[in-house]
Amino acid sequence: MLTELKREAYEANLALPKHGLINLTFGNASAIDRAKGIFAIKPSGVDYTALKPDDMVLVDLDGKIVEGTLRPSSDTPTHRRLFLAFPSIGGVVHTHSSHATSFAQAGREIPIFGTTHADYFFGNIPVTRKMTAAEIGGGAYEWETGNVILERFAAGPLDPADFPAVLVNRHAPFTWGPTVAKAVEVAVAVECIAHMALMSLQLQPDLPTIETELLNKHFKRKHGPGAYYGQPK
Repeated sequence: MLTELKREAYEANLALPKHGLINLTFGNASAIDRAKGIFAIKPSGVDYTALKPDDMVLVDLDGKIVEGTLRPSSDTPTHRRLFLAFPSIGGVVHTHSSHATSFAQAGREIPIFGTTHADYFFGNIPVTRKMTAAEIGGGAYEWETGNVILERFAAGPLDPADFPAVLVNRHAPFTWGPTVAKAVEVAVAVECIAHMALMSLQLQPDLPTIETELLNKHFKRKHGPGAYYGQPK
């Protein structure tokens, strides 16, 4: 069932260690079939070198396992929460990549210092508030993780298309996109951006963020109705 969807999720998961975004089994990727309301996600704790396409677990938007003999990722409720809240996204990625996770652990947004960042995000990469003891210990931790992400986007308010990633405070980044392959690309970009931001702050601790005109130019040449970067679709 949904062989192509499982293949997409499988390939996205394999791309995470390939790009240096994963240590051990920390992380996961999922891809959704919107018409069927089912997503494919990595099984929990399975080493990436042992992973097979048929290992992907199919889960519906009610959280029920549709197909699979293995337990789905422990982060499945967070993925499900994001799929329910952001109907335009087709894939979600979660990593513990070192530099981005350093910002998350510090509870700091990743400031937008240059055009590399502006090519992907229309401002700082946001960070959530810390989760409460009740949210952590209440029995629905991963679902509540999704809720604090949505709370952060509502508070902005932030458009998930303009800000396709978030840092969960004390935890790590989640990224998304119209496809799971694009969500992987964003995860690579987030780690690159975080690394450059840390180096920039070492060179100039009081470095101001990018000028508005330069931000607008770089973001809008790749996104929105006036975009002209790349080849016509």
